[in-house]
Amino acid sequence: MSQGPKTHPRQSTLFDPYTNSEIRRAAETGIYDIRGGGSKRRLPHFDDLLFLGASISRYPLEGYRESCNTKVTIGDKNAKNPLYLDIPITIAGMSFGALSGPAKEAIGRGATIAGTSTTTGDGGMTKEERGHSKKLIYQLLPSRYGMNPDDLRKADAIEVVVGQGAKPGGGGMLLGQKINDRVAEMRTLPKGIDQRSPCRHPDWTGPDDMEIKILELREITGWKVPIIVKVAAARPFYDIALAVKAGADAIVIDGMQGGTAATQEVFIENVGIPTLACIRPAVKALQELGVHKKVQLIVSGGIRNGADVAKAMALGADAVSIGTAALIALGDNDPKYEEQYQKLGTTHGAYDDWHEGNDPAGITTQNPTLMKKLDPIEGGRRLSNFLKVMTMEAQTIARACGKNDLRNLEPEDLCALTVEASAMAGVPLAGTSWIPGKQ
Repeated sequence: MSQGPKTHPRQSTLFDPYTNSEIRRAAETGIYDIRGGGSKRRLPHFDDLLFLGASISRYPLEGYRESCNTKVTIGDKNAKNPLYLDIPITIAGMSFGALSGPAKEAIGRGATIAGTSTTTGDGGMTKEERGHSKKLIYQLLPSRYGMNPDDLRKADAIEVVVGQGAKPGGGGMLLGQKINDRVAEMRTLPKGIDQRSPCRHPDWTGPDDMEIKILELREITGWKVPIIVKVAAARPFYDIALAVKAGADAIVIDGMQGGTAATQEVFIENVGIPTLACIRPAVKALQELGVHKKVQLIVSGGIRNGADVAKAMALGADAVSIGTAALIALGDNDPKYEEQYQKLGTTHGAYDDWHEGNDPAGITTQNPTLMKKLDPIEGGRRLSNFLKVMTMEAQTIARACGKNDLRNLEPEDLCALTVEASAMAGVPLAGTSWIPGKQ
C-alpha cells in the first residue's frame, strides 16, 4: 500500500545548524567560543519604531529654508570646560590593541572633521589619537592599562567605564597575537601573552566609593573636564540613579547590541538587555531625580543610521555613540576583501574574529603588513562622510516632525510596530493609543 510522497526533511528550530556546529566545536575543543562584535540574535530594536510625520495637526519644516539644530553640550553640570559638539553622535571607546594605530588615527581625523569627540578605549592614549582628535575622551577602565595622570590631564573628558553592553559583568580580552612590543609597553604586559581585564574596578566596591573616585578625578583634572560614567544595560533605572548620585556629569548606557573586540559568545548573546529597552528606564531615573537634560544621557549599542539617532533622541537621549558602524565606515567587513575573508573561513558580512589580529582591512590588527591597507587620511574622510549623512538623516526626520532642534524630538513623535517594542519604548502601538502596561 502506497504511503504517498515523502515530506521535505524538517530541521529543528531549537537545534539549528549553527547551534549544532557550536555543540560539535565545543565537544571537539573543550573551550568556549570567543569572538568580537555584538549580539546577532533578532532583538527588538529601533527598526520596530516609526515616526509620526507632520500633516495637519503638526506643521513640518522646510528642509532647504529652515534650520534644524544639531549641537549638543556634554558635561556642563560641574565641569569648567564641557564638551561642545556640532553633532549628537560621538565615537565610542575602542582600544589601541584591539584597533591598529592607523585605525585610531583615522577615527580621530573623521571625528574632528565632523565636529565631534572620540574615545580612547582600554589600553591608554596614543599619540595618533590625541594628535588627530580635537575632542578626546579618556576612558578609565577596571584594568587601568596605560592609565596615568598626565594623559588624564590631556583629555577633554574622562569616561569611567563600569560596564559594556556586550558583556555586562565581564572584563575584556586581548589575545597574545595582538600584544606586540608597543601594546605590551603601553599596557605593562608581557609580549605575546593573552590578557584578561578584570570585571570590576580595584579601588571601589559600590556607588559610595565611586563618588570618591569621581572627586579624585576632578581634583586631578582641576575640575575642568566632564566626568562621564558608562554602564552596561542591565538594570538601567537603578544604575543611572546611582551614577547621578555619585556625581556623574553625563552617562553612557550601552545596550547588548553594542560590540566588543573580544569576549565569550555566551556573554554577547545572553547577558544584558536590548538598547531599545534601556532608554526609557534611564530617562525615568533622570526625570525622578530632576536632572533630565542636565545630566546628559548618551545611548550606544547598535546605532547604524540617522533614523536610529533620531529615535534614541526622541526617547530621551541627548546624544548617541557609535562603534561598529564607525569601523564599517572605515572599511571593515568590506566585500572587496571577500577572498581574504574566505581564506579565514568566514565571509565579509560575518567577520567577527577581530581578536585574532588577521583583519584583511587593517583595522582590528597589529600586523604591520595588514595595517598598511588602511590609509588613515582616506579612512578619516570616509568616517566624516558617514557622520555627515547620519546627521542629515536625523535632521530630515526632525523637520518632518516639525522640530527645529534634534533635542525637541519626543516620545509623542513615535509609534511602535510590535507589542514588545511598544512596551520597551513606552510609545503606543501603531494605529492605537495602547501602550502595554500603561492602560
